[in-house]
Amino acid sequence: MTSDSAQQIPVPTPPSDPPVDSQLQVRLKTEGERLLLILPPEGESESASNWSDLWQQLKQRLNAGERFWQAQATVHLMAQDRLLDGQKLQAIADALSEVELQLVRVYTTRRQTAVAAATAGYSVEQQPPTFSLNQTPKEPVSLLVEPLYLQITVRSGVEIRHPGTIVVLGDINPGGEVVADGDIFVWGRLRGVTHAGANGNRNCRIMALQMEPTQLRIAEAVARAPQTPPAQFYPEVAYVTPEGIRIARATDFAKTHLLLNS
Repeated sequence: MTSDSAQQIPVPTPPSDPPVDSQLQVRLKTEGERLLLILPPEGESESASNWSDLWQQLKQRLNAGERFWQAQATVHLMAQDRLLDGQKLQAIADALSEVELQLVRVYTTRRQTAVAAATAGYSVEQQPPTFSLNQTPKEPVSLLVEPLYLQITVRSGVEIRHPGTIVVLGDINPGGEVVADGDIFVWGRLRGVTHAGANGNRNCRIMALQMEPTQLRIAEAVARAPQTPPAQFYPEVAYVTPEGIRIARATDFAKTHLLLNS
């Protein structure tokens, strides 16, 4: 027996999950001819800062849905402020290789990640850190960041970019390129391309134990090595004069430039 006065009790609607911010997820996107693998900034969320969660996201992006890339396409890793060591970079490269993609370049704001990527043989561009409107840097941001020290051989096809001074404890082979907003010091043979003062600073210098460059650039000035190599090599410094780039022995340069200014 029913009663007309009986009331219907509404069924509560289960709470919906909050929308997922795509900026905090691993993303793959095309930009011109480049395929970008974009990692979320470190520390923006608990899931973003956890490597295992990040790794699962990466595997899902690579293996789920229709693949929109061509086989053997090259990938530029946008690591942002994420700290990646050689083991993690190798894991990412292996995961990309499984779906016929090749990691070739790493963009990062972390010096440790830049060193790990360069050591692994990838082209690297270290970028100055950026801050959103609701963030303030923990330390004052200088115009030039700390020097980047690399104990590697910069091989053909590898490009290193850094918004400060670069010190290479090794050789720069033909076909390798090093670009710095500050000075460039090569504790070895310089046989590739170097560009110091890339932001326009004509006071920057390039020094090498053995100077055989394909091309030297300081700010907007450009020079090439002589076609006939010298009979004997000495540590040399390239610097800008009103007539263009000059190369001098390091000992002579110290006498004429450093000691006079001390």
